[in-house]
Amino acid sequence: MECSLIEIAYEYVSGKKDSSSFKDIWAYVVEKAELTPEEAAAKVSRFYTNLMLDGRFVTLGENEWDLRVRHTFDKVHIDMKDVYSEVDSEDDVDSEEKEEEDEYNAAFEEKKPSDEENLNIDGNEAEKVEEEDSSEDEDSNN
Repeated sequence: MECSLIEIAYEYVSGKKDSSSFKDIWAYVVEKAELTPEEAAAKVSRFYTNLMLDGRFVTLGENEWDLRVRHTFDKVHIDMKDVYSEVDSEDDVDSEEKEEEDEYNAAFEEKKPSDEENLNIDGNEAEKVEEEDSSEDEDSNN
């Protein structure tokens, strides 16, 4: 019977007394599953995702892994307030967005409306056709 890669990893980690690095776990899994280097490269990201999602495993930081049952909740629980405190504060983000918006708007403020009025769609100076047309209309009415 063929074992899944996660089951092979569980076998490895449960046989160890201490935590293991992801590199060591993956090397063992690749060897046991007899994966070629190409297969290993294609499967490593999926394996890592599955390891993260499998409730039997817990990351201890620094890419060290162990079985969850060996650790108390307090030791492995990550307080999300600590995670989000490392992210830019709302004020920092707001000031950065304001600077970007000001920079964007400044580009439009530099254009003068009188310049735009004198340009046609192609960006060339517009000819004063209206004046010529209106004077021709006056001549034809006489």
